[in-house]
Amino acid sequence: MAFDFIEQQLQARRNEGLYRACQTMTGPQGRLVKVADKTYLNFSSNDYLGLASDPALIKAWQSGAELYGVGSGGSYLVTGYNQVHADLTAQLKSWLGVEALALFSSGYSANQAIIKLLLGKNDLLIQDKLNHASLMEAGTFADCKMVRFKHNDMANLSQLLNKQKGSAANKLIISEGVFSMDGDCAPIGLLAEQAKNNDAWLMIDDAHGLGVLGKNGQGSVVDAGLKNSDMQIYMATFGKALGVGGAFVAGSQEFIDYLTNFSKPYIYTTGLPPAMAYTIGQAAHMAETQSWRRDKLQHLISSFRTLCADNAIQLGESNTAIQPIIIGSSQQTVALAQQLKKLGFWTTAIRPPTVPVDSARLRITLTTNHEVDDIKSLVTAIRRVLDEL
Repeated sequence: MAFDFIEQQLQARRNEGLYRACQTMTGPQGRLVKVADKTYLNFSSNDYLGLASDPALIKAWQSGAELYGVGSGGSYLVTGYNQVHADLTAQLKSWLGVEALALFSSGYSANQAIIKLLLGKNDLLIQDKLNHASLMEAGTFADCKMVRFKHNDMANLSQLLNKQKGSAANKLIISEGVFSMDGDCAPIGLLAEQAKNNDAWLMIDDAHGLGVLGKNGQGSVVDAGLKNSDMQIYMATFGKALGVGGAFVAGSQEFIDYLTNFSKPYIYTTGLPPAMAYTIGQAAHMAETQSWRRDKLQHLISSFRTLCADNAIQLGESNTAIQPIIIGSSQQTVALAQQLKKLGFWTTAIRPPTVPVDSARLRITLTTNHEVDDIKSLVTAIRRVLDEL
């Protein structure tokens, strides 16, 4: 048949231990999750500040629906931009210290929109090798030339920029603030120097840094000692530490005006539901003002790393809520995750192509909802399963 390749490729995924399928969870996202009538301690969520099921946000969504309805009714440039969207935009600008901002339905869509909008065949895109798939895919689809520098390697970035000098009309350097699979942070100050010295724009994708790092949760750029407004493009999502969904892109007023006039993903996508925008505003306020959430999370991170060291469990170089345990083999990583599930721990095996070949890992994520006893139990279980395997 014409589509035999579908079954062939699916079978190849199964044989390589790379097959994926959704797991249906029931009930709210939180410290505990229920799958197929079994309850697990959840160590796979990006809900770093424990906001996704917070009663205040549930109430905010209900209030937002009563005040503004559920659906936005259209794209932002038609009927989809409600006063609540304008209020959220103003709030985020004030919190993050940026000049202008545009809302998007997802971080994936926002990243695709930026690269497609800005870069043409005479332009250069330079990305950290471990950037998110949304950035990499957009780069392959764009007409521009794309090169990748070794992860967080400023010498390699400098070499590539020198090699490409004079060959591109416009240059855009992109890095994540906190890398989603490794949990380490970008050297944003050094990236900004490279961009300035080479007349390039710098974009930071701070999906995993917003709310968690920096003064009042302002993110990775502020944590690095700079201002978000120092970045030509700063984007992040509301679906990680803020616990809701959607994303934004920030920059100069001229850049955001250009985006809203020429970006097809922005122009032709239905606006965020007003009730959702209202909830995001409440989540942003909580992230900004409730510093105890970040303090507790940092204590949990330190406890986890200390306990792993005491139990000879090797971790990556991460001081964030993302704590990878590199196994290497996809099959062994899946086996480790499956055994932990039998012991009541929900952890996720991350495999190629999400991460490089031979770097499959158990991606442990910590949230404010966890307690130290939860972490002690997890580390004990990991050590036990590693010994058995």
